[in-house]
Amino acid sequence: MSGDRPPVVRSAPGKLFVAGEYAVVEPGGAAILVAVDRHLTVTAAEPAGPGVLISSDLAAAPVRWRWHGGRLDPVGAADPDRARRDLAHVVAAVEAVARLLAEHGLPEPSVDLSVSSRLHENGVKLGLGSSGAATVATVAAVAAHGGLALSAEERYRLALLASAGLDPKGSGGDLAAAAWGGWIAYRSPDRAAVLDLARRRGTAEALSAPWPGLAVRRLPPVPGLALEVGWTGTPASTAAMVSGLHRRGPRDTPAHRHYAAAAEDCVRAAAEAFDRADRPALLEQIRRARRELARLDDALGLGVFTPALTALCDAAEAVGGAAKPSGAGGGDCGIALLDTAGAHPDIDQLRERWAAAGVRPLALRPALEGNSE
Repeated sequence: MSGDRPPVVRSAPGKLFVAGEYAVVEPGGAAILVAVDRHLTVTAAEPAGPGVLISSDLAAAPVRWRWHGGRLDPVGAADPDRARRDLAHVVAAVEAVARLLAEHGLPEPSVDLSVSSRLHENGVKLGLGSSGAATVATVAAVAAHGGLALSAEERYRLALLASAGLDPKGSGGDLAAAAWGGWIAYRSPDRAAVLDLARRRGTAEALSAPWPGLAVRRLPPVPGLALEVGWTGTPASTAAMVSGLHRRGPRDTPAHRHYAAAAEDCVRAAAEAFDRADRPALLEQIRRARRELARLDDALGLGVFTPALTALCDAAEAVGGAAKPSGAGGGDCGIALLDTAGAHPDIDQLRERWAAAGVRPLALRPALEGNSE
């Protein structure tokens, strides 16, 4: 009996941006990211009722959703608008899988989903890409529950179709890190073009057709390179920060053109340093990425560098490391890279300096695998 099928469990890691975060939002823009060993897990089980039941530690209460014209609507939720906000990425992922299932002649999924996140603490996000991990893990779990096996690239592409429908400004870098894991060099696709492709030719064809701008490459881990992560304790909105960039820095301004060119070269040089396992060269590119991000921030008044993030970076430099905000800035996390095979930096001293500045060190390491099967 179908009710005897065991639940399907899929997890996806969080992410940190290493370089290129404000450049990658443009189609074809480049960035380097690293997946981290905190995960979000989605369990897909046989349904206890019609439609889709979503229970999540990211939402106030379990909510049942019913299918209506290929979309999911909350049924009986005390606050339907809040349910849509809290579970937007999970719902969008289920709807994306449903479109793919329909093209295979399969019905809309009926499933009970449980979402558990280690990318939040006490309900506060840590800036590790929880929305992206939720999208990728949900795509993987619901597809597997429906009998579809997806490759890492197919999981990424289906997740991007889901998330771009919610926010076309998102680069999809978090989705790539969640799908592939490890250190990755990433170029973002033209989201408007791929959404149009899916509308015109269907989801299945969009999973295999060329996507303008897209490129993903795993980078080799560098021996003797330590990743340290600090959390400012202040959550930031990536969507709001990126919207600020578009409001204050049109692409044809000198500040934006300079940053885009510098970020492109910085990401290229950093990727080459990964390939050569050249730790000093990589640290120099992280310092350069910080300088260029600060220059853009000063020119456009984005608010990327908060006092806590500046203190985080300065503390890392004081012990011989290289550091910068990770992602949109304005709060959330910063990263430090240290050459433990060369100058033997004092990581304990770094953590002490962070704590004194109100920055909480997070015990994170690169996650070498992406979405678990």
